[in-house]
Amino acid sequence: MNFGVQFKVRGDEFGGHFINGISMADSESVWKCKLVSYDDEKNIYESADGYKITTYHLKKGDVFECYTVFENCSEKTVTLDMISSFAITDIDADTIHRATSFWSAEGKLLSQKLTELNMERSWSGHGIRIEKFGQIGSMPVRKWFPFVAVENSNKNEFIGVQLYCPSSWQIELFRHKEPLTLLGGLADFDYGHWCKNIEPNESFTTPKAIVAVGDSLLKVCDMLVKAQKPDISSVDENLPVIFNEYCTSWGNPTIENLEKTAKKLQGSGVKYLVMDSGWYKEEDKNWWETIGDWNVSKKLFPNGLKEVNDMIKSYGLIPGIWFEMENVAPLSQIYCETDHLVSRMGTPLNVAGHRFLDLRDEWCVNYLDKKVIKLLRDSGYGYLKVDYNENIGVGCDGAESLGEGLRQYVLASQKYFKRIKEQLPDLVIENCSSGGHRLEPSTMELCSQASFSDAHECTSIPIIAANVQRLIKPSQSQIWAVLRAKDDVHRTYYSLVSGFLGRLCISGEIFDLPQENWQIALDCIKFYDEIKHIIKDGFTSVIECNVEDYNDPEGYQIVLRENEKDALLIVHTFKNGANPPYDRILKNWNVKKEFGSSLDGDFRAKAFLLVK
Repeated sequence: MNFGVQFKVRGDEFGGHFINGISMADSESVWKCKLVSYDDEKNIYESADGYKITTYHLKKGDVFECYTVFENCSEKTVTLDMISSFAITDIDADTIHRATSFWSAEGKLLSQKLTELNMERSWSGHGIRIEKFGQIGSMPVRKWFPFVAVENSNKNEFIGVQLYCPSSWQIELFRHKEPLTLLGGLADFDYGHWCKNIEPNESFTTPKAIVAVGDSLLKVCDMLVKAQKPDISSVDENLPVIFNEYCTSWGNPTIENLEKTAKKLQGSGVKYLVMDSGWYKEEDKNWWETIGDWNVSKKLFPNGLKEVNDMIKSYGLIPGIWFEMENVAPLSQIYCETDHLVSRMGTPLNVAGHRFLDLRDEWCVNYLDKKVIKLLRDSGYGYLKVDYNENIGVGCDGAESLGEGLRQYVLASQKYFKRIKEQLPDLVIENCSSGGHRLEPSTMELCSQASFSDAHECTSIPIIAANVQRLIKPSQSQIWAVLRAKDDVHRTYYSLVSGFLGRLCISGEIFDLPQENWQIALDCIKFYDEIKHIIKDGFTSVIECNVEDYNDPEGYQIVLRENEKDALLIVHTFKNGANPPYDRILKNWNVKKEFGSSLDGDFRAKAFLLVK
């Protein structure tokens, strides 16, 4: 694999061949660079203008860790308008694989032949062919995951990349003559309004990217996912089951309801009882209108939250709580503290009733220390769910460009995640952003868990859950299993088996369930306890799904996750999907245990624990 460099210094010529306005790659800045040194870990380039660029490609186990360092060795300020985290040259490929992502439809695989994208070489080699995609704003997994894989289908060769970039990013595949170049990093000035001034004797280091090569898409994805190094709290290492009461109270938690839930969960095998949104809401106001002040509701919890948590702990459970700590809503007092909120062009940034705390401001850090960390510590919480429900967009004030302002803002938010863990090292942190909008590797590494989606009761849940196995660790991927009193046993199995595609998170009307359905849930938790080592350490070798429409899924899904001596087979049927063809997988294994309903009808599910 050949690594190169792509960057653009302001004032240098843009590239030719009709690339200007589409990409900043292949500019005069690159032409003027000379490769002066290289080895197995890095390439060093120098320019007569006084720049030094080092591109690192460090071998870390099965993958390469790539990033770029730009050093200004001149006597004048240099403005970077684009710089790649990785640039891979001399690629022979015919297919590109990407993961699309919208709210409650995360990670859908899009595989396209390059000929479909009009990416053939031009007849003369004159015009550049390019496919560029990315994301703008503070939700790095909106529209696309920061992931790409290219395939040579004739040779079964794959190159996969994940960007570790929590702000605006871009990935480009371009062809001038032959062969292809694949590059990516921070969104450039044209695409994401990002530029960076580098003063004399200063340097800038890009976000990193992880690159893997293999002979199948799932193997490459597995290498990329296993390269992620999350900060898992010790209490969460063994993948305990979560109960989140959001789909029980829908933002109206009470001490009575929480105690009723805790009683039901006692001895069930569930470890966490998480109180979701609404615990702070003021009388006659909706829970989303007062986000930001974080005053415990005196009506709901007249004696405060420590009383609640002491009660929850008395039933053998770890209490958790929901915050959306980076955002503020219109009916909160802090909404008017505009000197400390994110602005754009000198005015507070307003997005659908949200403003944003600027955690580059020490005042905001101190504010959250009092409102978040102090409450967690004083009330005895062991679990924190961090939500984030709007997007800053192209950027904010406070730096030489809106995009650089955004980059600094997001890094300050990540720094606060680290601050929480420094002060509360045993705390379990869940990453949530309207479900999956921040399922990006650098954010995932700050947390124990993540909400895989806001798909709470959709029949597409198992499809989404399988999708994100290609992109994040299943051991971090928290899957909703919402149980309703009206559900028949088939629907109950369908919901619970979906939870085996990641971390099992139960919600719903557990105290109103028929006894048969509650027993199914208890059996599910026992089965989960037997298979969670496969969820944690296995390799997803099969994802077979023939569904096209997530709102009206038709067909079936088969997922196989293998370990050295055992495996987990998960099968779901959708409309017209009865009796799916999974027998061929069973031929290679012995069935040790099953959990689920018969697969001879629509919307059924079954899990198989397999052994050699």
